[in-house]
Amino acid sequence: MQDLRGLISRYMTIVTASIVSIIICVAFVVQMLDAQQEARSSAEAMLVQIESALDKNQQELEEVEAEYRQTCLSNAQAIAYLIQHYPEVLESSDELKRIAAFMEVDEIHIFNEEGAIIMGTHPEYWGYTFDSGEQIGFFKPMLTNKTLQLVQEIMPNTAENKQMQYSARWSEDGKFIVQVGMEPRRIAKVTSKNELSNVFTLLKVNDGVDYYAIDATTCQIIGSTMPEIVGKDVADVGLKISEIKRDKNGFHDKINGKSAFVVFKKVGNNWIGRSVTNKLLYGNVTWNLLGLAVCCILMGVVQVVLITRYLNDCVVDGIHEVNKQLKSISDGKLTENVSVRKSQEFIELSQYINEVVRSLMAGNRRLSYVLSKSHLQIGTYEFNDLTQRVFVTEQVAPILELNEDEMEVLVSNRNEFKTYINYIRRYVFDEEENIYYYKRYSEKYIRVEELYENAKSFGVIVDVTDEIVKRRQIEEERDRDLLTGLYNRRGLENRLEKLFAHPESLGYGAIIMIDADGLKGINDKYGHDEGDSYIRKIGNIIKGFGMNEALASRQGGDEFVLVLYEYTNEEELINTIETLKYIQNNSTAHLSNGEDIPLQFSFGYTIFRNRSDYQEMMKEADEKMYINKRKRKEKK
Repeated sequence: MQDLRGLISRYMTIVTASIVSIIICVAFVVQMLDAQQEARSSAEAMLVQIESALDKNQQELEEVEAEYRQTCLSNAQAIAYLIQHYPEVLESSDELKRIAAFMEVDEIHIFNEEGAIIMGTHPEYWGYTFDSGEQIGFFKPMLTNKTLQLVQEIMPNTAENKQMQYSARWSEDGKFIVQVGMEPRRIAKVTSKNELSNVFTLLKVNDGVDYYAIDATTCQIIGSTMPEIVGKDVADVGLKISEIKRDKNGFHDKINGKSAFVVFKKVGNNWIGRSVTNKLLYGNVTWNLLGLAVCCILMGVVQVVLITRYLNDCVVDGIHEVNKQLKSISDGKLTENVSVRKSQEFIELSQYINEVVRSLMAGNRRLSYVLSKSHLQIGTYEFNDLTQRVFVTEQVAPILELNEDEMEVLVSNRNEFKTYINYIRRYVFDEEENIYYYKRYSEKYIRVEELYENAKSFGVIVDVTDEIVKRRQIEEERDRDLLTGLYNRRGLENRLEKLFAHPESLGYGAIIMIDADGLKGINDKYGHDEGDSYIRKIGNIIKGFGMNEALASRQGGDEFVLVLYEYTNEEELINTIETLKYIQNNSTAHLSNGEDIPLQFSFGYTIFRNRSDYQEMMKEADEKMYINKRKRKEKK
């Protein structure tokens, strides 16, 4: 017996020493590879962020430039309209300066029909003509074509060589040209954000970590977190352009005399890279291996001693027998009786296990009884990571509309049950209240809440279908206009708030403000019932209007709001709005007395893309609507 113990001890020592050696070697290789992979992943993530920042800044620059062009032209149009209707403002350059300040423009110039500046906010420019320089000459074609509305690219102006953006258009009566100049301050700010030097200054640099930007054509360093190497050739700091192009997953090299792991990525016409010194990258490997070796040796010694001792005491056989019987219980055979008599401890353990199983079964029955008496559709389930079977109350099956055989398949395997619960959670209805849409034979709304603690999971499943249906019915009645069936002011606000929470998903869209024309006259002449019919007719026109997604609302009285979105391009959206213009002038309303009268309305709109300030856009569209209404009245 003693020789057998010695043989087992020597065998376990050799095996343990071999395993420890293998673990340390494997751990060394794994840690080296993990360190490189971590450096590679960190580099790729940071380089993607840099690329994304550059792309985002460029996109912002393009959007701001387009916005400036449109704003510049819109300001010229508004000022031309104001001067035409209030020509007395031309009597004083100070008055024009006040208009410029109000419109937030820097310069206003008034040209006569011969192309000479006769008035403006800057008297020093008076007398300049379209022949006075290349910059101002851009607008000369307007002298032969009064329909032109020109916006100039940002460039130095003729008088001061100052960066400006100008736009010009004729007044509606064709008697003068209004030119507006705006300094592109915001564009200059956005442009500076896109410079590599600016991007690198925003990076948080740790000791041993640096970033580089290399011109792919000249192979010169055009940006870095090490300012002293900017302007140098890559070969001067130890890098090779051939390795940069070839090793996309990173490589080791010496940069400024320091060994480092480097990862580069092509961004436009530049190579953007990140380096980590070997000292920082592999600094913890030695200490980690030493700690691992000590832990493995101690664990090996303990393992040899314990295994030798318990093998002689037949513990392994006793545990094996207990595990066999417990597995039978976890597989669903709850009537299994654990009985292991290797020792007094095993006898007591068997008694406790049997008592726990009986208590668990009794508790499940009591809980099912209590829930059944509550007359509520509530079910519970419970399982732990050591057993296969899931314990459920009787109400779970009818809530999930599962028959007895289907339920038995689910509860006999906790992984199957967890998969089914996760399937239910895919269809979120209310994330905050853990409510999910569920359909098997009928449509239901189910609340699922689960508590995981100490390797145990306890869940509650509640059928809240009636509650959700009633709530949705109340919300629908609250948010609808009784006369037209469209959303009322509150209903529209609730939906716009959710819609514009993610403006990037809306594509091209427009907010259109609509106001019925002549409603008071109809009410006075035909009565309010016919006026209501007139309102309903307009509501029917905008209800479901457009090729794609739309929201229609009556704000009250004769005011309506129409929101169009999810259009792929602006041209498609404009074509849809043109259809509304046709309807605006070619519709009739049929009165109850058999008479047909023109159905007319005024509208204004604001086109959006990636904008979330819908209230501001509604104000813009409302102002344009009143302009449209005023023009329509003038034509009558």
